[in-house]
Amino acid sequence: MIAFYRNAAIAPGKVGSAVAFAQQVAAHIHDKHGVTLSIAMPVAGNPNRIGWAARYENLAAFEAKMAAITSDPHYKEMAAKGAENFIAGSIHDELWRTL
Repeated sequence: MIAFYRNAAIAPGKVGSAVAFAQQVAAHIHDKHGVTLSIAMPVAGNPNRIGWAARYENLAAFEAKMAAITSDPHYKEMAAKGAENFIAGSIHDELWRTL
């Protein structure tokens, strides 16, 4: 099993719109691509971050879904419009293999 984690720092004054954006993205990806994304915010550390998490059966499944998602025109449009909610360069992705 592969766990994918993405987090980003929220721009000043954008917490509400960043949360709404995160929910819209998660709903679209679930509806169009069948991937369930969890949305979370930290309890400690820098509180002005938001993250998404998903699980995939294996790396091939992750790669196939990511290729479909990143080539989805509606996702690209949403990501471009939502970029103002985040600090440029703050997106951080991780892949973990579950044991």
